[in-house]
Amino acid sequence: QVQLVESGGGFVQPGGSLRLSCVASGSGNSIDAMGWYRQAPGKQREFVAAISRAGTTNYADSVKGRFTISRNNANNTAYLQMNNLKPEDTAVYYCAAGMLISAPRGWGQGTQVSVSS
Repeated sequence: QVQLVESGGGFVQPGGSLRLSCVASGSGNSIDAMGWYRQAPGKQREFVAAISRAGTTNYADSVKGRFTISRNNANNTAYLQMNNLKPEDTAVYYCAAGMLISAPRGWGQGTQVSVSS
């Protein structure tokens, strides 16, 4: 069982920046990938970004060049730096972790990101 606690998020104007954090616990060796999904109102949850324990990253096309994911393996923490935010980035962002990001063993509680002028 993996427990994930995320922080960050909030409200910004278009072009602004936010940083999300996610701390994993209770994982032992069951985590290789950490990352984020997001879900906007009325839409399905979608993949945003992921990073492996070795540092390999993967991004959704919609956020490439604007979002950067990083990770500190020593304290099981992942970070998502979001720059040049757009209104279409508005969603609840969920941290996820597991051996594969496509099959998470745990989810964070979700944090709201709102981008509006």
